[in-house]
Amino acid sequence: IEIFNVHLKPIKKKENVDVSLLASLTPGFSGADIANICNEAALIAARKKKKKVEQEDFNQARDRIVGGLERKSKIISAKEKEIVAHHEAGHAVASWYLDHVEALVKVSIIPRGKSLGAAWYLTEERQIVTKAQFIDQMCAALGGRAAEEIIFKEVSSGALDDLEKVTKQAYNMVTYFGLDEKIGPISFYDSTGLYDRILGKPYSENMGKLIDTEVHNLITTQYKRAKEILIAHQHELEELAKLLLKKEVAGKDDLEKILGKRKENKNVFNTPKMNITY
Repeated sequence: IEIFNVHLKPIKKKENVDVSLLASLTPGFSGADIANICNEAALIAARKKKKKVEQEDFNQARDRIVGGLERKSKIISAKEKEIVAHHEAGHAVASWYLDHVEALVKVSIIPRGKSLGAAWYLTEERQIVTKAQFIDQMCAALGGRAAEEIIFKEVSSGALDDLEKVTKQAYNMVTYFGLDEKIGPISFYDSTGLYDRILGKPYSENMGKLIDTEVHNLITTQYKRAKEILIAHQHELEELAKLLLKKEVAGKDDLEKILGKRKENKNVFNTPKMNITY
């Protein structure tokens, strides 16, 4: 917040700009990154011929810096747009009903950078992650592919980024963090770099097979769980997808109107929240 206030001094902004919200939406940002957001917000406001920079200008600046430039000129067929809308709605609905996923603030199907859509979360920095948090994050990440299968009875290549992240996360849980019950509290992480000199992996062939089995079971279980959540809330899933097709962006108010107020989970391990981007 203090860094933001430094870079906001030369900018004429509206009195209702929430600096604390801006700070919470930019975890891990350097001073230079924050300065870029402030400058970009001023440019966005100037292009719209505004006399003062508004909250929405800062939000758009943050989205542009994190997700890349909007590519509204990118040609997407009506069918592809429908798939993307349901995919992003799947992420949103699944995460809404998971206790250990951070608060969702916006869903968009406007192409940015390499992505065709995104779900934006209110994130905070944290140093440790519990097993329950890992599992819920994986389930939310698989919500997009699950929504495609439920609605269209087939899946597409659009979940590539989600699958890559979930697979890496599952292997980390099993081989680095010792979070798998069958393999137990064992870590093959090597902070010394000595394993790099060894030809092959630092575990037996049988252990390797067990690791692969446990990773497969972990991912497929969370995929099944994501499908169960979305089937139970399919009406909301389809309603949110329709809204995205109409408006391209759904904010927090839109989400609460369709999904209701999100329940606060008092049993969540009390640490700040990790960011997931899709």
